[in-house]
Amino acid sequence: MVLDEFTQLTAKQEKCPSELPKALQALWYDKRGDWHRAHDIVQNASDSDSAWVHAYLHREEGDLSNARYWYRRSGQLQFNGELNQEWEFIASNLLDKVNA
Repeated sequence: MVLDEFTQLTAKQEKCPSELPKALQALWYDKRGDWHRAHDIVQNASDSDSAWVHAYLHREEGDLSNARYWYRRSGQLQFNGELNQEWEFIASNLLDKVNA
């Protein structure tokens, strides 16, 4: 699945495919406007991809201190562009991993 397909599915399909990794599931629900469900998915995950999405979610929330903590945990640099650009950047990177 590529970014365009993933984005289109989030608009068409209410339920997230369970076979997606947790980090992509969280991005799915965030795209659908369910920040709390997205946060619940990654909050207790211990992998770096989930930490990256967790950082993004706290940046979206406006909690930059917490976001910086999660960026460090993920090993990713803090994104300086628009939130929608970061969502696409993260989703694209995670989809590349799934497709590899």
